Amino acid sequence: MIRWKSPYPNPSMIPIIIIIFFFSILSLNHSQPIQNPNLQQAYVALLAWKSLIFSDPKNLTSNWNGPNVCSYTGVFCAPSIHNPFITVVAGIDLNHADIAGSLPEELGLLTDLALLHLNSNRFCGTIPESFSHLLLLFEIDLSNNHFAGPFPHVLLSLPSLKYLDIRYNEFGGEIPSQLFDLDLDAIFINNNKFQSALPANIGNSPVSVLVAANNYLNGCLPSSLGKMAGTLNEIILLNDGLTSCLPPEIGALGGVTVFDVGFNKLVGPLPETVGNMISLEQLNVAHNQLSGSIPASVCSLPRLENFTFSYNYFNVEPSVCFGIPNKDDRKNCIAGRPMQRAKAECDSFLSIPISCTAFGCATPQSPTPTGCGDVFGCLGQPPPPPSPVYCIGLECLEMPPHPFPPFLMPPHPFPPLPMPPPPSIDCDDPYGCWPTSPPPPIDCDDAYGCWPTSPPSPPLPEMLLPPIFPDHP
Repeated sequence: MIRWKSPYPNPSMIPIIIIIFFFSILSLNHSQPIQNPNLQQAYVALLAWKSLIFSDPKNLTSNWNGPNVCSYTGVFCAPSIHNPFITVVAGIDLNHADIAGSLPEELGLLTDLALLHLNSNRFCGTIPESFSHLLLLFEIDLSNNHFAGPFPHVLLSLPSLKYLDIRYNEFGGEIPSQLFDLDLDAIFINNNKFQSALPANIGNSPVSVLVAANNYLNGCLPSSLGKMAGTLNEIILLNDGLTSCLPPEIGALGGVTVFDVGFNKLVGPLPETVGNMISLEQLNVAHNQLSGSIPASVCSLPRLENFTFSYNYFNVEPSVCFGIPNKDDRKNCIAGRPMQRAKAECDSFLSIPISCTAFGCATPQSPTPTGCGDVFGCLGQPPPPPSPVYCIGLECLEMPPHPFPPFLMPPHPFPPLPMPPPPSIDCDDPYGCWPTSPPPPIDCDDAYGCWPTSPPSPPLPEMLLPPIFPDHP
């Protein structure tokens, strides 16, 4: 009798076949060839980066495995601009990830990268020199981290860069003059530890937004600022230790809507030319040592909504200023106005002539002639200033010498939110109890230091301007 062999497998073999099929698929996935050399380089770069990450509380890099880099969280691929038929890594966005680690030199392999967003993490160390290979990088946001060292000069060599944001880090030293010769649209270098004068060529920059607040600067406010009239929209130099007089050339900035030089050491008059800044909406010159009369033309600006000139030594305020929606004239020397300085303090300050030429700025402004018979009318070289103060509401507190408390400017385009607490870690793990004992490979005793958590942001004082930067789309 002929017995036909069944075409179906023996039922007892089915589990074995399923296991073999599963591991065959798994092996196929892991042996899948990378599509092109660009993605191969990206694979090498991203795995090298992952090896330097020692804390990822949100597990955003947990899927950074295997050759399919375009599926990695925070990694975005697009057709190459050189060859639209191949796919490349064009962007990386790890904003607000609270990741701790450092940046490897292998990131220079990401030669197709156009966007790099690392806002609000705990990255430390320096910026790799290999970034010089990122010739297509258009936008870089390294803000609210713990990067340190001198200004990252490697960023000055990027030909496609338009948006530079390195605020809220630990960069120090000089601000390079080359920065203002670049064809950038926005510069955010505030809340670092830069220690230099503003470069005289600052006016060469075509940026629309320049924020350099809360650094350890000194010297003049360069007169070349007037050359930025064609592009500049907002400039914030708050709490920078700037000295000298305000240059009259700033009156050429007809397109500027926000001009903030509060909490500096500026002296002399408020230039009459400020009345030419017809687009001005917010003007802050508070907490300086300015004196003389407030020009009526300034208070008559058609769009001016917020004018803060408190804690100076102005002695005349035209009545037209009373019509500004938000105005703060406290702690000046204006007769008949409430909450002014004591007459003896005004007499002492205003009794010594001021010479704007004494600061050695490029194009000094001549002092406004006044009659020194008037106790409020003498513009002079100031004596050592009284203890500076800051106000929250109507409460005024003594402030220590520069640097002042870090008044925070409204960030753009990715607000540095307060960092979440470090993740709960099992103290039996190989690295011990993080964050008190951070694991390798980062050496937290090095010159640049690594911190486990971001420092808390102090509350925003009420005297500061309202947010001026819209959210990033």
